[in-house]
Amino acid sequence: MAAFDEDSVFGTPRPKPATHVIGQNVDDLSAPELSLRIEGLREEIRRLEAAIRAREATKQAASSFFKS
Repeated sequence: MAAFDEDSVFGTPRPKPATHVIGQNVDDLSAPELSLRIEGLREEIRRLEAAIRAREATKQAASSFFKS
């Protein structure tokens, strides 16, 4: 029996909407809403910094390998 492919029936799932768009008007947001957005942005910064560290580690490992 063939596997059920939801993408072929329903289409590809929509990406989650961004919780914050850089430069977005924040005048109508409450202080708690702004705090949530700040925490979300901090999480994203941590994720991006981890990606940088991973790339630097890969580059260092490759550099060490080819120097041998």
